[in-house]
Amino acid sequence: MMKKFILIVCGSFVGAFLAFMFFMVAAMIMSFAIMGTMGSMSGKKSVSVTKHSILKLDLGTSISERGGDDPMDMMSILSGDGMPTSLGLNTVLSAIENAADDDKVDGIYIECNGVSAAPATLKTLRRALKEFKKSKKWIVAYGYEGINQADYYLASVADSIYLNPVGAVDLHGMASVTPYMKKLLDKVGVEMQVVRVGSFKSAVEPYMLEDMSEANRLQQEHYLGTIWKEMLDSIAADRKVQYDALNSLCDSVVMTMQPGELIKNKLVDKLAYRAEMDNILRSRTEVDKKDDLNFVSPEDLASDLEEAVLGDHIAVVYAVGEIDGTPSMGSTDEGINSEKLSETIHDLMDDDNVKGMVLRVNSPGGSAFGSEQIWKAVMDFKAAGKPVAVSMGDYAASGGYYISCCADRIFAERTTITGSIGIFGVIPNASELIENKLGVHMASVKTNENADMGTIGKKMTPAQLAAMQNMVNQGYELFTKRCADGRHVTQDSIKQIAEGRVWDGITAKQIGLVDEFGGIREAVAWVAGKAKLGKDYKTQNYPAIEDPFMSILDKYMVTRYESRLQGEMGLLYDWHKQFMTILGRDHILCLMPVEEIQF
Repeated sequence: MMKKFILIVCGSFVGAFLAFMFFMVAAMIMSFAIMGTMGSMSGKKSVSVTKHSILKLDLGTSISERGGDDPMDMMSILSGDGMPTSLGLNTVLSAIENAADDDKVDGIYIECNGVSAAPATLKTLRRALKEFKKSKKWIVAYGYEGINQADYYLASVADSIYLNPVGAVDLHGMASVTPYMKKLLDKVGVEMQVVRVGSFKSAVEPYMLEDMSEANRLQQEHYLGTIWKEMLDSIAADRKVQYDALNSLCDSVVMTMQPGELIKNKLVDKLAYRAEMDNILRSRTEVDKKDDLNFVSPEDLASDLEEAVLGDHIAVVYAVGEIDGTPSMGSTDEGINSEKLSETIHDLMDDDNVKGMVLRVNSPGGSAFGSEQIWKAVMDFKAAGKPVAVSMGDYAASGGYYISCCADRIFAERTTITGSIGIFGVIPNASELIENKLGVHMASVKTNENADMGTIGKKMTPAQLAAMQNMVNQGYELFTKRCADGRHVTQDSIKQIAEGRVWDGITAKQIGLVDEFGGIREAVAWVAGKAKLGKDYKTQNYPAIEDPFMSILDKYMVTRYESRLQGEMGLLYDWHKQFMTILGRDHILCLMPVEEIQF
């Protein structure tokens, strides 16, 4: 196995070189195709919003924070797939708001195709749909093959839920899955030397324990239970069913229920094949059966959110992903570059047209050093006399909370995951792997006792580990002080709710980590009020979206390389990916636990 691993790693470098040569040849051809596509996309919209239009929300995609920031969407269009790999949350929210005010739009059609989104994003969308219903327009949802749990959370807002006669509904609750890798690391000869503060700071557990600690289990049970209850309460209220009855159904493998049982239990209203569903929509829009339905997409209805604005406005600054971390292999999420983001905030501070800022945070944290730099930039912005609000997305935890804590006002969804105020360090020691398994001896010459401290092929001495622990302790003191100062409470009171513990949005508000429930719109409205901009305020998104042409070229190379590596490594790929991610990070981190939350 070890010989195969080494051959794979060596082969991957050769593969990367060959892929690069192919990439250079293909780049010119691709560039003309991209330019042509971008030119056509920059023109008029191909779909017109005419009388009796229907806003179609196709849930067969993932929901990202910001529309137009995923270069893989362009790749999908170029390949002929047509369907973007992701849809911007801001795009959908703008489209729903505009649809409510547009007399040519009769209603919203939700097509349940398996949306990929976290509970906080879904909560934001659901609130927008509830607001849309105040316009007295209709919302209809349909499951062609089936309706998964995330789809259903949104669909339950609809006036009616339709399902294919041979379709299914899946409601099963929430779970989190954490891979514990200590046995594997022991087998390959890698020791993770861990220093941390906080009994709940469980991000390091997979490297030092073989199973979940009681503290980690306690915090996960709490925030998962609270989030699930919040979501199920909403479904029960809109479907007019009892909470306990609905929760019991979730224990009975709902996806195996016959359609008749689903109707009986008020999970769906009626059954319909595709053609019948189209006729139902025609009747709602008063369109003749021989005529086509006029569906419009969120992109067709949304305002141009990236268009530059003139004059006074509020800056909406996106901080999405891990702070100064290595992007997950094959992922389009580049994370947060603390230096660039800090520079952006300082530029906005000096811009007289920028009257306030909303920092949109969707981050599990990352580098402690990077988090401090962003915190300082936000403090400087405030010192310039401009109001700042934070809008928390799916996650604003650990370093994500660090960069949020000094805001004048913090908004979060009830299902946001936040807190995790703690700090840790991980320094890999691969001496066993290198010396005894690979047979490589690491000879060294040094002028001072600790000159080779942190070398991957050398175990740290007790004195070195003690020094690292002291450094982490100091980082924790600084982190909790930043939170205490930002929230205007004592440092001791912050430490009582810190210890690295992860909180749901509801509990976070109860313990003072969050001020209000709401999303970007609520945060922007608050800043506009503080800046005295009146009701007709304008917003501008920052940082500017990267040139899609260069992004596509970068992603094309990465995708080819990662696909080949994954195919060669098989089951080893996931472990290799995690190990390389660790090596690419700072040693001292403010990062929340990495659990795969299954919803």
